[in-house]
Amino acid sequence: MQIDLIKGHGSGNDFLIIDEIKNDYSFSDDDRAQLARLLCNRNADLGADGILFVMKSDHADGRMRVFNADGSEASMCGNGLRLVARYVCEHQGLNEAVIETMKANLKVSKQLDLFQDVHTYQVEISPVQFELKALPLNLHKPTLFNERITELSEELRFTALAVPNPHLIAIVEANQLQIDLQQQLSEKVNGPNDLFPDGVNVSFVKPLQDGPIYVRTYERGVGFTNACGTAMSASSLVTCLTGLNEFEKVIDVYNNGGRVQCVVHKYEGTYSIDLIGNATYLYQASIVVNLDEESYSLDSKKDFTEQQTYELLQSEAQQVIEKMMKG
Repeated sequence: MQIDLIKGHGSGNDFLIIDEIKNDYSFSDDDRAQLARLLCNRNADLGADGILFVMKSDHADGRMRVFNADGSEASMCGNGLRLVARYVCEHQGLNEAVIETMKANLKVSKQLDLFQDVHTYQVEISPVQFELKALPLNLHKPTLFNERITELSEELRFTALAVPNPHLIAIVEANQLQIDLQQQLSEKVNGPNDLFPDGVNVSFVKPLQDGPIYVRTYERGVGFTNACGTAMSASSLVTCLTGLNEFEKVIDVYNNGGRVQCVVHKYEGTYSIDLIGNATYLYQASIVVNLDEESYSLDSKKDFTEQQTYELLQSEAQQVIEKMMKG
């Protein structure tokens, strides 16, 4: 089977884009999971955090399905949605579109460049749910907002929410980012455990001066990544709820892959977040896949040049992060 694809990234969170609209691929869900495990392997020719399958929708401009590197399907992916937004908008000649995802139809749009010559898209992150059963999180309470979970840490306070991916968020100090605490508790809640039967994305958030924040995320099904779009969105919402930031104001969010912006909206007790950031293409390739033998070969590959300009944004962001870590 021959498959054409594009590799791209949002904030360094990299994905393979496979178009099921213009190509007559007939993948089963088992095929998609197997492709994700095979093609995302970092020890092979491609490697990625996941695969974005772009599909036809009966009621939107396109549909996105996201399969993580371990073959599991994610209900949403903010960084991936920016790539799908760009792909659909460019192929259909649109500046705005609606993309169907597992839990919601989300508005996306092309924006002014976040940084010179960096393709930038805004995507809607919703719905937002605080009920613990939405994650699920097994505690004897309906919600968890800025509270301790003693099974995980005596010192950290956590907020739990689904956007719609499940997130556990703690606001921390720089020294708490420099130890193994996040990895230890992330591995605990994503292995066999009584709290999170389906696992959870775990983010540590460090406020910077005058509003910006730094977010590092351990993603369920992936591990530590350069960035997680829904995590940065959820973290921005938590900083608004705790008074560190304001609703309807642009928040600069730094991550190990660069920088995005978030705007948190509040409507009579409900919330949504705009996530604004890069959608950068790395290369296009054609591969020949044999799923029965669980193998593939690279038939052709053509690099894009967009990464060179993105690295300037990334360098600027790294300088901010390094200054923060030095205190």
